[in-house]
Amino acid sequence: MILGKVTGVVVATIKHPFYVGRRMLMVDRLDEGGNETGAYLVAAAAVDAGVGQTVLVVDEGNSARQVVGDSSAPLRSLIVGVVDDVAID
Repeated sequence: MILGKVTGVVVATIKHPFYVGRRMLMVDRLDEGGNETGAYLVAAAAVDAGVGQTVLVVDEGNSARQVVGDSSAPLRSLIVGVVDDVAID
């Protein structure tokens, strides 16, 4: 899983039918200090996440497809949670 910050919304007028009605968001990976790394990925949203929020991303196709319940979905990255707080000891 990846900890990231939503930095934008991705809009596509022509897309695979699986993505119709699904929100696609641009996510910047965060390092262990919570700083943005500049390593971006595009992820579908399984939760109601928005720009500026810290999120938890599954970046492995089979796990993402299991969450959405479609074993043939053309999916790799999926936002599965909105993070309230991170504490590192």
